[in-house]
Amino acid sequence: MLQPFFEWMQGLRFSAFFLESVWPTPIVQVIHLSTVALFIGSVLVVDLRLLGRGLIDQSISELTRKVQPFLLWSFVVLVLTGIPQMSSTALKQYYSPFFWWKMGMVFFGLIVTFGVRRYIASKEEGYFGLVWPKVIGLTSIALWTSVTIGARLIGLLS
Repeated sequence: MLQPFFEWMQGLRFSAFFLESVWPTPIVQVIHLSTVALFIGSVLVVDLRLLGRGLIDQSISELTRKVQPFLLWSFVVLVLTGIPQMSSTALKQYYSPFFWWKMGMVFFGLIVTFGVRRYIASKEEGYFGLVWPKVIGLTSIALWTSVTIGARLIGLLS
């Protein structure tokens, strides 16, 4: 069903440019990996706070509000730098089970991070008890960790 789209994407001149040129791919990868660090750091700061660790002198809602711009902008940059990397090897991605795993985990990670976690952070601490914030924090860490592991496995095993 999606295979024609991936074939089209890999056939683009833009995709060939990234495969044939020396510098664009490593430059985009450096930006992408640096942004991964910023994104994961933004996620972890709040998740650790949900677990009762880290910056415990700040409320969860205050910390979430401060980290939100970094989280949003780093995600935008990740998408913008991920597109050329994916399009240059689109068919490899299409046939990789790790790519589909990664995309599924990104989907669920976005729901947890920008939906459930944001909702929990918007309420007063203790509103959901002691367990639910920890469950959401651990779930978020597990989802985003599986995204990075899936991404690495695409390169190693696909």
